[in-house]
Amino acid sequence: MPNTTLDAFIAEVRSAWGPLTTALADECRRAMEALAAAPPSEPWVAGLLRDAPASRELYRDPAHGFVLMAHTEAQGLYRPPHDHGRAWVIYAALQGEIEIGTYARIEAEDGSARLVRRDSRPMRAGEARVYLPGDIHDTRCLTPSAVLLRFTERDLKVEDRIERRLTRYVERGGVWTTEAAPCPAW
Repeated sequence: MPNTTLDAFIAEVRSAWGPLTTALADECRRAMEALAAAPPSEPWVAGLLRDAPASRELYRDPAHGFVLMAHTEAQGLYRPPHDHGRAWVIYAALQGEIEIGTYARIEAEDGSARLVRRDSRPMRAGEARVYLPGDIHDTRCLTPSAVLLRFTERDLKVEDRIERRLTRYVERGGVWTTEAAPCPAW
């Protein structure tokens, strides 16, 4: 029997785990929303609010490999557009508010790429959103601080640093493009 909202989250995701489907993504998103509504009296929430860690691993599943992280961000902190490689991710706000922008990657005939912003909207405490493999997004903290939960179906450190599958974008002349790309003539 789970003792905390975190225990209940882990049990629910473990029991539902399998290949990515709409049903799995929906179930995990709902579980993240429940997790983001955990009361501050739960020890794991109290610790995050007290310590305000830039990054803290809350759980790593030994059988399935999914990872739950917490991040505390300061107002104005901006994370430029990026994807998560082959991973799918769910963000949830435990406290505070962030803005998340989504982008489409447009390829030119010469092979260069640029991003076009689709949408940008705030995510408030208690909300969760799913980002599928290849989805491109940025984040900006809108409140004095925000505590975010990030669920990833695999270890993003491996995906990024070892397998080099994450793509980060840089702004050149008002255009978001890949780090390695020459300055596009858009």
